Amino acid sequence: MSGVLLYVIGPSGSGKDSLMHFAREALATNSSVMFAHRYITRPHNAGGENHVELSNAEFQSRVEHKLLPLHWNSHGLRYGIGCEVNHWLAKGLIVILNGSRAYLPQATRHYPELVPVLIEVSESVLRERLLSRGREEASEIESRLKRAGEFASLKHNRLLRFNNDAPLESTGPAFVELIRSQEKVAACD
Repeated sequence: MSGVLLYVIGPSGSGKDSLMHFAREALATNSSVMFAHRYITRPHNAGGENHVELSNAEFQSRVEHKLLPLHWNSHGLRYGIGCEVNHWLAKGLIVILNGSRAYLPQATRHYPELVPVLIEVSESVLRERLLSRGREEASEIESRLKRAGEFASLKHNRLLRFNNDAPLESTGPAFVELIRSQEKVAACD
């Protein structure tokens, strides 16, 4: 792997999708940066990230044909990253993907050089964002907050932590700079 794989993780409501959308637009003309779409067994119009919808049968077929080097289950859905990332990394590109905190150990075994980027927010900001979405019941929000706390002490030898408590107009450009800083790393490999 001569490129850099940025494995973006964080709790639901931390703003991963917003940051990645901002960066995708800001870096649209940068040919050394690729954003991987996730393959998900969720309708394409369900909101949130821009993803590729697959049925369970389609997903399983891609797993069996080894077309999804990274794949996991979460909240009743199946998530996968396509083998195209291997081609992008071989060409020395920076690849950004929306990963899973729980799947990080398996992802690291498959891509030992990956760089996890943990999007962090304070509990009060996370609670406010989850409440404003209106998707979860109070008990589900409390469960998400508890789970977020469990990952606060996440350890990885390449972990980058990114605080996303502030509005997107200030954190978005900082996230873009974090990605741009990896161009130097890719050039050195």
